[in-house]
Amino acid sequence: MKTASQTDDRFQSDAGKYAAYLQTPEGRLRLDLAFANLQEFLPMKDGSNALCSLDLGCGTGAIAVRIAQQGFQVTLLDSSQAMLDIAQHAAVAAGVGGQLTLKNGDATTLRDLFAPRSFDVILCHNVLEYVDDPGAVLCDAARLLRNSSSVLSFLVRSQAGEVMKAAIQTGNLVAVEGALTSEWGQESLYGGKVRMFTLEKIRELLKAASLNIIAERGVRVVADYLPPKVSRSEEYARIFELERKLGTRPEFVASARYIQVLAGSLKDHA
Repeated sequence: MKTASQTDDRFQSDAGKYAAYLQTPEGRLRLDLAFANLQEFLPMKDGSNALCSLDLGCGTGAIAVRIAQQGFQVTLLDSSQAMLDIAQHAAVAAGVGGQLTLKNGDATTLRDLFAPRSFDVILCHNVLEYVDDPGAVLCDAARLLRNSSSVLSFLVRSQAGEVMKAAIQTGNLVAVEGALTSEWGQESLYGGKVRMFTLEKIRELLKAASLNIIAERGVRVVADYLPPKVSRSEEYARIFELERKLGTRPEFVASARYIQVLAGSLKDHA
């Protein structure tokens, strides 16, 4: 998985469980929507220098491979070697193995790992939920953006989405009340706590990191709550298109299961 915390060992083993999850309709939808949102804002190559991307907590490299297919050189950072091995195999199978650099490391040590202004695109998907200081990681990531055209994409779990899940999927009113005020939820795949974010908190973190919001998107707004009669597999394309429409509308962003923000730097980082 995409944890950046050295003390969190949930994702150090059994990487296959996460890889299998990404093959489910729910996992695919999260990936496909996040990449589609990012693709709208990918910078274009200007001059002879290659475009470079960094995927923090890359997991199995599912999005990193897609970015490489767009012509980027991609550095994958993850604390799980098993995840990196899966990513390497996926890149080779996709014909972009030569465009990937794999690094076993921790996203909380970005200042020690990379020079400032090194990347045109940085992914920070499902990482901030697991680190002790999300603001510090976001500030360090912002420091690595190359210029004003560079883009940072981060994806986090929504507190409002957790409330909706408890209300609609389980009908557990105690859980609904708890989710309204708690910063933490339960991670269902591996177990343990996961941090939740409000849209207001996300905006505060971005401001503190001197990042400008380019776009806010909701990911999995209603897909998790469709009745069983709707086949997630057979109707996948229709669900995806519906989610794309809903995810761009401000009234649905905050209540989605995940919030994705595309941001750019307000200033040069020393």
